[in-house]
Amino acid sequence: QVQLVESGGGLVQAGGSLRLSCAASGRTISTYIMAWFRQAPGKEREFVAAISRSDSYTTYADSVKGRFTISRDNTKNMVNLQMNSLKPEDTAVYYCAASRTPATMVRTLREYDYWGQGTQVTLSS
Repeated sequence: QVQLVESGGGLVQAGGSLRLSCAASGRTISTYIMAWFRQAPGKEREFVAAISRSDSYTTYADSVKGRFTISRDNTKNMVNLQMNSLKPEDTAVYYCAASRTPATMVRTLREYDYWGQGTQVTLSS
């Protein structure tokens, strides 16, 4: 089992940047697909970005494509989400997640087995 702890959230002005980090413990993340999801008030949790085990493939929600970048460092057991050109609609709690699926890449919430507690990102206009 892997434990995930997110950090790096905060209050930022529209157009600004934030870098979220996810620190894993308990097991190496090299065997997991890693992803970020987010949940805005009153809305369902939604997919943001995912990265394959070997760092060969990444996939993004259309709403963040070109603005967000997911990366991983298996040696440090860390996953990061660089968020640029932030918009008010990016306001949400951001969650790190790990999937044991044998597939190369997954984007659906139910495919993810482990979750962090989340970190709040708030945009001010």
